[in-house]
Amino acid sequence: MTIRQSVPQGAPCWIDLMSSDTDKSVAFYTALFGWTANEPNEEFGGYRNFLLDGEEVAGLMAAQQEGMPDVWSVYLAVDDAEKTTELAKTHGGQVFVEPMAVGDLGTMAVVADAGGAMIGMWQPGEHRGGVVGTRGAPCHFELHTRDYDRSIQFYKDVFGWEPETAADEADFRYTLLPIGDGENAGVMDASAWLPEAAPAHWTMYVCVDDVDASLARVNELGGTTVVAGEDTPYGRLATAADSTGALFRLQTPNR
Repeated sequence: MTIRQSVPQGAPCWIDLMSSDTDKSVAFYTALFGWTANEPNEEFGGYRNFLLDGEEVAGLMAAQQEGMPDVWSVYLAVDDAEKTTELAKTHGGQVFVEPMAVGDLGTMAVVADAGGAMIGMWQPGEHRGGVVGTRGAPCHFELHTRDYDRSIQFYKDVFGWEPETAADEADFRYTLLPIGDGENAGVMDASAWLPEAAPAHWTMYVCVDDVDASLARVNELGGTTVVAGEDTPYGRLATAADSTGALFRLQTPNR
């Protein structure tokens, strides 16, 4: 288990779920991944944390608008949220939530990148981020974008990424951000297959022992299989929707 004491600049450090039915979401994820959930924190609008073996792994909050799809969000660590937000504006991004202190926990902001994908930022205070890289925790974070080159440049300019090209074929373009603690973030050129109505977006993979068994459990718990398990050079992967419709991905890494 990786519990970060210091999160690298620009690395994914936290995920949270905006849910139309938080009780239903708690029941789903505690049964699927063995998470527990603490009580809603009324000081922070009823925000809750999911825990894995007693350590914070993800957040949960009630949807703020009816009719909006339930969604998982990814946050990147930053040293200075104010400065990073200004850089996002300068390099083709759009600010949706200006930097906002969350008590002593840290400072958050939300922007859309140059390709239109929403991405959060987190300037750590007392809250350093979540557990990564173990069973039941996020093990990979990925941007699906129609504007591949411009998006990569955005994350270099705004978040200080030093990415590496993993593949540059006509039908598969992929860039990795090695983080150094065993986790990676990736950018995929999704222009050829992302549905027209689907926005560019970030997603996360949760590490599981058996993708197919986890998918079966997803369906037992009221979720659905979106993309069945498939073997890839990166392990066995699948896409699922939870019991309220939020998408997430599963990965059993190659051993």
